[in-house]
Amino acid sequence: MLVLLVGTGIFLTVRLHFLPWRNLPHAFKAIFSKSKGDSQGDISPFQSLMTALAATIGTGNIVGVATAMVSGGAGALVWMWLSALFGLSTKYAESVLAVKYRTVNANQEMAGGPMYAMTNGFKIKWIGAALAFLFSLFAVLASFGIGNLTQANSIADAVNTTFGIPVWITGAVITVLALLVLMGGIKSIGRVCGFIVPIMAVFYFLAALVTILMNHANVAEGISEIFRMAFSVKAVAGGVGGTIVAGMFQSMRWGVARGVFSNEAGLGSAPIAAAAAKTDHSSRQGYINMTGTFLDTIVMCTMTGLVIASSGVLGVTDAAGKTLDGAQLTIRAFSTAMGPAGAWIITIGIALFAFSTILGWEYYGEKALEYLVRSTKANKLYRLVFSLVVFLGATTTLQMVWNISDTMNGLMAIPNLICLLVLNKSVAEECFDYQKNILKRNKKN
Repeated sequence: MLVLLVGTGIFLTVRLHFLPWRNLPHAFKAIFSKSKGDSQGDISPFQSLMTALAATIGTGNIVGVATAMVSGGAGALVWMWLSALFGLSTKYAESVLAVKYRTVNANQEMAGGPMYAMTNGFKIKWIGAALAFLFSLFAVLASFGIGNLTQANSIADAVNTTFGIPVWITGAVITVLALLVLMGGIKSIGRVCGFIVPIMAVFYFLAALVTILMNHANVAEGISEIFRMAFSVKAVAGGVGGTIVAGMFQSMRWGVARGVFSNEAGLGSAPIAAAAAKTDHSSRQGYINMTGTFLDTIVMCTMTGLVIASSGVLGVTDAAGKTLDGAQLTIRAFSTAMGPAGAWIITIGIALFAFSTILGWEYYGEKALEYLVRSTKANKLYRLVFSLVVFLGATTTLQMVWNISDTMNGLMAIPNLICLLVLNKSVAEECFDYQKNILKRNKKN
């Protein structure tokens, strides 16, 4: 799976003449620029990106990075970066196809994503229809797992551990909040995500930056350890790296895995939000949504990784002699500089990150269900059920659901990556056509 994910990213990067890399500055500029000409869609390009980021920036940025660095050593962070660089092209391509092949549903809303690209873009229709059915089915199942139950469970557990609030109270609060937002549909989700996501991202970034600066004496050694362990055949961490033992291939495996599943490049989820954007060219929205991968992994995951690498707690054990991992490791890392406030910061971060993920994934699941039943009539019922399931997730221990959710996420990627490879010519045509427009505009300016 990881070879297919990263391999597709490498192929598309070369196929597109490295334009997703070369046009990254343009992509960030386009987030706040207005489309020229006829711009069809339901929400602004910025709101579309924020909805996609709401689903990707989540517990993976806090828990996933820590897990990768414990299992794969500090060097796993380097492999997260490399997977994200090639993931830019993957995220660009799937978003381009989502806009190019989107349609308008019975409610006069945009409906798009990999399932519509497969249905409308494949020359052999039955193959496209079969892959679209599988993708949509896996997306609906994943929405209840990784996009709902596990997120609610993370919020309730963190709030209970830090503030002592019973899980049922937390579950009831986030269920009501989710219901209020989700019943308004994509426009309501877009407005809320457009408000929450920038705030939570800046809040966490600044908290991590303060922690890194307070541990500045260890930063150079931490960065050195990251690169040393990333490319050593068998490396034993020392100093700030604790007692972690991990070779290059172990770092690669965990870094790529956590990177891909954090930014979701290649899974096919984010393009569903891209399809709702008001835009005059599919490539414009492709570039805008591509920045989500950069912000998620290159920026947010890096900040968590540097906090852990400079804290000296990587490889530390708890009272029972078990190596600290996941959220507990990240909390300990922040606490080295900020004391008890470190636990509060991570708890607030998990709560905001996970709640926004619930909102983003509801939209993905709703659109996948809409494709399966070929009707919008079930949408409001789905929103209601999805909101109620939040309470179940908050009040139940769900290790099995975590495992099933990871599997469903992985299964989503298979038909989506096949779609990207089959329709790479369509992506390239859109990319090169838009490039000509960029060059013309630059010459005029």
